[in-house]
Amino acid sequence: MRYDISKASAPKMPNLGKGTECIKILLSQVSKDVREPLVPMLFPILGAHLSGTEFQYPDLTWKETCGMMANLVAESGGNKGQLSHLVEAICRDFRQHDETELKKLVEWQKQVKTKGANKEKPVRPDVAFWFPPSDVTNPAFIQNAMALEMLGGRTQYLNMPEVEMADRMCGGHKQVTQVFRNIYDKQRAGALRATAEGVTGNPILRTNLTISSTPFATRKFYKYDLHNGTFGRMVFSYKPRTSRDGRIPRQGKYSDEFYKQLDEFLLRLNTCKGRFIIKPLNWLTDKLAGDMATMADLTDDDLLFEISHRSLVSGWKAGCILWVLNGQTWTKPMGELVEWLVYHDIWSKMQIFADLLGKDADQVSEAQRRGPKNMLDSLPNSFNEAQLEALRTSLGKSAEGTKDQLYKWKFRGFIEYSNQTGLYCKTGEYLKGDGKV
Repeated sequence: MRYDISKASAPKMPNLGKGTECIKILLSQVSKDVREPLVPMLFPILGAHLSGTEFQYPDLTWKETCGMMANLVAESGGNKGQLSHLVEAICRDFRQHDETELKKLVEWQKQVKTKGANKEKPVRPDVAFWFPPSDVTNPAFIQNAMALEMLGGRTQYLNMPEVEMADRMCGGHKQVTQVFRNIYDKQRAGALRATAEGVTGNPILRTNLTISSTPFATRKFYKYDLHNGTFGRMVFSYKPRTSRDGRIPRQGKYSDEFYKQLDEFLLRLNTCKGRFIIKPLNWLTDKLAGDMATMADLTDDDLLFEISHRSLVSGWKAGCILWVLNGQTWTKPMGELVEWLVYHDIWSKMQIFADLLGKDADQVSEAQRRGPKNMLDSLPNSFNEAQLEALRTSLGKSAEGTKDQLYKWKFRGFIEYSNQTGLYCKTGEYLKGDGKV
């Protein structure tokens, strides 16, 4: 495993090499302090430009690049607002489309108002917005999803500068869990709506979503959804508080040359249609799945293992987008970026939600927010069962799980048992760093 996510510092993003040129172009317009945190946020935006395209996941199911959700988390004044500038740059074509749609809707509304009570009202035109406003209501959100489905199944994209805005889109905070799950899993809205025209309103929710929020607001919002799979479906990108250097971060100028280069990449997304199997990406995803199991065994953390499943899917979808952006070819730097995205998501979740999600997140200090602890690293090279049991107890884990953990470590080749000394010893392969979290 390449990254140690037990530390407070974020996993360092690999160099953006061949195949990641679009990401480099986008990052050229933001200040250095937010470049790494903004990278995971780019893929839901870019993924919304792929329509009529499916990719085969390693489990042999076919998936679209809809259902991608990411939440940028940083303190107030942490430059989260730069995400909105990138959103507007990437979604210029969405804005142009929606302006035309809005004009049709306004004209229809004028005709309705001018018709007398006894005159037949004009039929509402088929209007579908690709980039709805951030304060969209739940009825409008569902209605737009219906229109998009009728017009070919286009993905709608929403950018919310505050996490609380999601309540309005979902129809209240109690509905957030179900709506987010339906979005991620590309399910239907799950409820019929009664309208003047009859019963309607259960479309497939092809939606991509980005959110910005402070750590406090984030923990408060997801507080009751940490164990039902909701927050696991969301990619989190956490930007820790930085030092007070008194410098105002510099942003790019979004020049004509920038837009020219960006539009060439967006054209590749917009014109890509059909079904594809990206074998190098699927191989990487299988490898990462094994790494996640190893990490869960080293930390004896089932919740971490469960979270990793959806982090893998999100990273894989980002890889599909990179493949299209790179002219449908794969490179090693693309794989390195996908791997980092998976670990960065898990690291961010652990940093934000504290103590392996075992406490009320809004009551835990930043010093307490640390990633999963590799227990084998905390033991000497030679140790006995009692030492592991004591370590487990100090970390709040049960003593009864000691023997099972020793068995898993032996099975994975991390340790060997010496009948002569009665001690467990770390293997040479492990000490080289192959099993390090």
